Amino acid sequence: MTNDIYGPFPGGPGPFFPGSSWLEALTDGQRARFEELGTNLDVVERRIVDACAAAGRPREDVTLIVVTKTYPAEDTALLAGLGVTDVAENRDQDAAPKAEQCRNLPLDWHFVGQLQTNKVRSVVGYANHVHSVDRLRLVGSLSAAVLKSERPELGCLVQVALDKEHGEGAHRAGVAPEDVAELTDAIADTPGLRLDGVMTVAPLAGPLAGDPVRAFDRLAEIATAVRAAHPAATMVSAGMSGDLEQAIAAGATHVRVGTAVLGVRSPLG
Repeated sequence: MTNDIYGPFPGGPGPFFPGSSWLEALTDGQRARFEELGTNLDVVERRIVDACAAAGRPREDVTLIVVTKTYPAEDTALLAGLGVTDVAENRDQDAAPKAEQCRNLPLDWHFVGQLQTNKVRSVVGYANHVHSVDRLRLVGSLSAAVLKSERPELGCLVQVALDKEHGEGAHRAGVAPEDVAELTDAIADTPGLRLDGVMTVAPLAGPLAGDPVRAFDRLAEIATAVRAAHPAATMVSAGMSGDLEQAIAAGATHVRVGTAVLGVRSPLG
């Protein structure tokens, strides 16, 4: 998707929510996309409500993070107009300019992709949460960037690679379950960083592949162990468009949904 269907960027200049005049100012393309996103959000919201009810959890226990990767800043602005407060990106080269364009919007930015140390300074400039901390060197780089920028503490989640528990996925992002404690302790002890919890993606290999129920149950066990040592680390980031119900059943506090809200991405996304 390109920006060509849009007119002036709906996020600026000036206040983003000046009342009904904002909706009236949308172009036909923007209004159609706004309605499409609203319909999709309603469907996802109903899924979350039903999953929470089935799990005996209050709806407010679960935060929806809309993953806006590969989609233009205009979509992010329209999502904000629909009441979305949390958005996520996985590539700094796309996220940084998008966050800058949306800087006046009431959004909480999450970085969920593999993070190289040479991108840390940029990511720290806009993200309030990094879900993909998976090595000690990254902990040090994040801390240095936060302290240099004099910004508030950065929320960090340890990315758990469940397949590594079974000898698979050696080159994929994330730490093996047996290494989580060392990394969470390091984050908790590092200035400028706040240990928020753990994150995972349902594994593609190993005995848990294709079985999100068992995968998220295993993450729940790991999250419980982390909270025993660090009681404030309550975030459990798990579940996407295809498996958010299983994640919520296992105790996820944050679900990362992209396709179900924004539509199917291009193969290059």
